[in-house]
Amino acid sequence: MKIKNSLRSLRKRHRNCRVVRRRGRLYVINKTNRRFKARQG
Repeated sequence: MKIKNSLRSLRKRHRNCRVVRRRGRLYVINKTNRRFKARQG
């Protein structure tokens, strides 16, 4: 999992990427391609 300051560029890496807020943190998750996970905060 990558930890980044800005998730906007990581969201565009794949069409199934979703930005989700969990427990005050922003995550990029991808159900089909798990290697695109990222976290902010």
